[in-house]
Amino acid sequence: MKPTKYKFNPDSLSFDKIRLGIRTLLLKFLAYFVGSLIIALIYWGIFASFFDSPKEKALKREVEQMTIQYDLIHREMADVENVLTDLQKTDDNLYRTIFEAEPIPSTEREGGIGGVNRYEALEGFNNSKLIIETANRLDKIRKKVYIQSKSYDNLIKLAENKEDMLRSIPSIIPISNKDLTRTASGYGWKIHPFYKISKFHFGMDFTAPLGTEVFATGKGTVVSVLTTQRGLGKQIVIDHGFGYTSIYAHLSNFNVRVGQKVQRGDIIGFVGSTGTSVANHLHYEIKLNGANVDPVNYYFEDLSPEAYERMIEIASKTGQSFD
Repeated sequence: MKPTKYKFNPDSLSFDKIRLGIRTLLLKFLAYFVGSLIIALIYWGIFASFFDSPKEKALKREVEQMTIQYDLIHREMADVENVLTDLQKTDDNLYRTIFEAEPIPSTEREGGIGGVNRYEALEGFNNSKLIIETANRLDKIRKKVYIQSKSYDNLIKLAENKEDMLRSIPSIIPISNKDLTRTASGYGWKIHPFYKISKFHFGMDFTAPLGTEVFATGKGTVVSVLTTQRGLGKQIVIDHGFGYTSIYAHLSNFNVRVGQKVQRGDIIGFVGSTGTSVANHLHYEIKLNGANVDPVNYYFEDLSPEAYERMIEIASKTGQSFD
């Protein structure tokens, strides 16, 4: 039972019972209530600091699962990147070599992704770094896949043109020379027949009687039929496409005209000794992308490996050119 409280009254010299008003009672109740609420909040804060709520536990499990999934995705992306790297190496070192195409520059394959900040919307989260790294890696893989896809489209076109390319590349000896005895002078440094000084010889010389037939060594278009008093004399230039041109010089006469289409083996002219020449012979050159190359490497339609070795030996022994 709650004890009764008294207050001394000096007027009556007696103790009067204390009666609390409604306002006082309400204030006391409010004080008790607020105090209890503060204590409860303190206990809740301490509990929340050390123990997770069921919802927090569920969210943490989801984050852990998500992190595991991101790790698995990164491993799979690493496998995809390895496969792409192998495809790129095969593309550059095999397919493009076969079709004589330039490799795709690494700067194009490995170039960055455009945009000031493509991942601004992914910033500000607890796992933003992981998410942004994954998104960036995926974008790079997409770009590599796109570039490789375009490369294969290009290779398909090159493959479709390969048959035409094989018909066009110079690949036979330009005169009848089955026994190779007409091989007179090869590509490289030779003694000039007039000036008797060492000079680079940009083609091959084949001796033959006046009027001997000269053949086109590949499919192409005649782009020049020219007569000069010195130098290469009467000469024919054929554009074979794919970067190749062939030159036939010191001719006695022509059998083609500018703009004419020719096939490998067509008779285009006849051996002579026009221009700067010391005897009847054919001077033959091949250019690839405007630069002279050794014609001896372009007789694969005619020569066996043994005959090829013999031709190189004959051509290298001759110290003087015929023009």
